[in-house]
Amino acid sequence: MNDPFVVVGGDAAGMSAASKARRDDPDRDVVVFERGEWVSYGACGLPYYVKGEIQSLEELVSVTPEEFREERDIDLRTGHEVVEIDTDARTVTAESAAGTVVQPYGHLLIATGSESVVPPIDGVDREGVYTLGSMSDGKELREYVARARDGEGLQQPDRGPACRYLENCTGPVGIVGGGYIGVEMAEALAANGFEVSLFQRGDRVLKGFSDETSEYVADHLREQDVALRLDADVRELAGGDRVEAVVTDDERVAVEMVLLGTGVRPRTALAEDAGIELGETGAIATDVYRETSAADVYAAGDCAEATHVVTGDPAYVPLALTANRHGRAVGQTVTGTPTEGGGIAGTAAVKAFDVEAARTGVLDPDEARAAGFDPVTETVTANSRAGYYPEDGTVTVTLTADRDSGRVLGASLVSEYGEGAVHRSHAIVAALEAKATVSDVENYDLAYAPPFNTTWDPVLVAAKVLSGTLQ
Repeated sequence: MNDPFVVVGGDAAGMSAASKARRDDPDRDVVVFERGEWVSYGACGLPYYVKGEIQSLEELVSVTPEEFREERDIDLRTGHEVVEIDTDARTVTAESAAGTVVQPYGHLLIATGSESVVPPIDGVDREGVYTLGSMSDGKELREYVARARDGEGLQQPDRGPACRYLENCTGPVGIVGGGYIGVEMAEALAANGFEVSLFQRGDRVLKGFSDETSEYVADHLREQDVALRLDADVRELAGGDRVEAVVTDDERVAVEMVLLGTGVRPRTALAEDAGIELGETGAIATDVYRETSAADVYAAGDCAEATHVVTGDPAYVPLALTANRHGRAVGQTVTGTPTEGGGIAGTAAVKAFDVEAARTGVLDPDEARAAGFDPVTETVTANSRAGYYPEDGTVTVTLTADRDSGRVLGASLVSEYGEGAVHRSHAIVAALEAKATVSDVENYDLAYAPPFNTTWDPVLVAAKVLSGTLQ
C-alpha cells in the first residue's frame, strides 16, 4: 500500500498508535522505527529493578518486538535511528548497521520521548555518574549495585564517617535532585545497603506537591537515614577519572557513585530540524488531535505538549498514561476516526519507603493566579479507616479551590503506604475533569466500609473544611 503510517519511536505512544492503527485498518502498512533494542517498556519500573524487587528487565516489557512483528503484523525496525524528516517529500530517513533507509509516509507520528537532563555541573562526565532514563541506564545501575554488594569497585579505602549509619554499608552514594526519580532511587539504593545523600537545590523535595506532603516525605526519608541536603547548590562532582565527592557551596561529601535525577526534557531535535513548531513549554506543539504544524505529522508522548484541564493552557507533563492515551488516539485519527485523547491534570504518584503520595491539578498559588484564579487552600489530616478498626491510619489532604467560583483546582495527598493517599486522589481527578466545585466534592457518594474508610472519607473532610473557608 502506498499510504503507510510511519512511527518514529517504539515506546508507549508509538506502539499504542501503531497497534491501534493496525487493528482499525488491517490493510494499511504500519512501520515503526526504534533506535534501540527495547520497545513498549515500563521505564517507571526501573527504580524497582535497580532495587531488586523486579528481577529482570524483560519483566518491564509489555509486548516484545517479536510479538509486534508476528502477532500484530507491524513492521517494527529496531536498531534504526531516524535522522531526518522531510515534510515536503513526505519521507523519513533512518540509519542502521545495515545502511540507510528512506521511507515514505502518508501519516507520520513523532514519538521520540524525553531524555534525562544533565545539569551544567563540572564533572558530570566522570565515571560513576549515572542517569536513569532508559533500559540501558537501568541495566548499568543494577550492575553497579551488584558489584558494590560484592565488594568490588569501591572508591573510598577508608570510608570513616561516610558509612556511620549502616551495618554492612555498601558505600556512600549521592543523588542530585529531589523529584520522583531522586526519591524513588533513594529507597532503591538504601535498600541495598548504600548510605544515601540526596542533594536538592530548593528548600524541599517533591516541589510539585504541597508543602505538607513534601515535609511529610522529607521527614520519612530522614527516618530511613537518607541524608537530605536541602538548598544545596551542587557545584562539582569532584574526582579523577571516577567521581569521588559531591561539592556544594557549603560542603564536600565523599561518594562512590552519583545519580543525576534532575528531570527530563522533550526530545525534539528531529522535529525542530524538520521545521515543526515547538510550543511555549519547549515540547512539540499540537492541536487537540495531536497534529503538529506540519500536515499529517503528529506528535504524542513525552516529546509533546498537552492541554491542562484546569488552566486550559499547554502543559508538559511527561507521564506514561498520557503517552498511551494520546498514542492510541493518533492511531484512531489516522485511520479515519478523529479522536482527541483528552487533556491532562498533572496527576502523579510516588512511593518513598513506607510512604505514598499523590498530586493532581494546580497547587502552586502563582500558577493558579496566572491562570486567572484566586486560590484558597486547606490541609486536613483524617483517619483512613474506622477508628475502631485494627491498624487504622491517617491521610493528609491538601485541597485547593478558586475563591470566587469554588471550583476545585488541585490536591496533594500523603499517607503511610497502604493507607490510600494515591487511590483517594482519583476522586479529585474526576472533580478536575468535571470542573466540579468544592461543594460538589463534599457531596460525592464515596464508598465506605470499616476496613477501607471512615464514614467521611478524608477527601470529603477536606472538601467540608475548604467549603467552610470559602463561605
